[in-house]
Amino acid sequence: MTSSTRTLWACLAPWMLSVGLMVGATGAQAQANNYPNKPIRLVVGYAPGGVADITARMVAQKLSDAMGQQVVVDNKPSAGGIVAGETVAKADPDGYTLLHMNYGNAVSAAMFNKMPYDIKRDFLPISAMGFFDVVMLVDKSSDIQSVQDFIAKAKANPEKYNIGTVSLGSGQHMSAVLFKSLAGLNTTIVPYRTTPSLMLALKSKDISVVFEIISPAMPLIRSGEIKAMAVSSGTRFRGLPEVPTLAESGVKGYNVTAWNGVAAPAKTPRPIIERLNKEINAALALPDVRSKFQEVGIDARGGTPEELRDILSSEIDKWNNLVTTMKLERQ
Repeated sequence: MTSSTRTLWACLAPWMLSVGLMVGATGAQAQANNYPNKPIRLVVGYAPGGVADITARMVAQKLSDAMGQQVVVDNKPSAGGIVAGETVAKADPDGYTLLHMNYGNAVSAAMFNKMPYDIKRDFLPISAMGFFDVVMLVDKSSDIQSVQDFIAKAKANPEKYNIGTVSLGSGQHMSAVLFKSLAGLNTTIVPYRTTPSLMLALKSKDISVVFEIISPAMPLIRSGEIKAMAVSSGTRFRGLPEVPTLAESGVKGYNVTAWNGVAAPAKTPRPIIERLNKEINAALALPDVRSKFQEVGIDARGGTPEELRDILSSEIDKWNNLVTTMKLERQ
């Protein structure tokens, strides 16, 4: 290549790069302007009927109405939602395959050594959808009168007083681990496969207290079959204003807020992310959505993609620190 040719290429290179970027941006905008032109799949890593499924289906219906294309909920239950995450991570980044992301994804990132995807690298957060508590529960016939009463009893007799949760490594399980750490307990945490089996164990006194998300517990709390000792977040749940937080109950520094939201595969065009963010936030502002969420113990609240990204990153750091502090075995 002659010196004159090199000079010509040096002059043309910035212009060609600029043209390439403009063409790419124009293509992405055109794709977004035509979006959606076919059904959208929202992949949920939990079985039908649970809180994740309920919230996903309510928002999916509103998105279908607003966007003129059906938003289909695709349930792919698995430990930690790994199958759902892998499905979306491998999908085309075109806005037609989305992930129902939740705090369990942050826990899995801390608990599992090997994952088929990187939750921070392989996804673009779109919007949060809801925030809710984990609740500490006892049976109506229990002799445990308060959080501090349980702590005192468990310290005095750790083999008798234990804690039940669902699924080893779940968000509920890690919430119990954090409680055990901050309260200075040496009691056993017993994982169960499902919420019904967990509640049956509580009723039969196989376990002393339960840590579970508030939604499936609300009917039993309202009927008086079980008692809520405390909620996990920094403020009291509006649906149970008489129930204190764990921090108020003397567990200094305890603050766990469960959450869920929506994410897309990495490299999904920004205009599509923005469109979905706009429509999700509009859906969450609808009175019937807010009311239904409140019925199952969820505060309907969206936000920006950046806010959800920051929540995810902060949660991963928190659970990583707990795994290290408690010397838990990563799976």
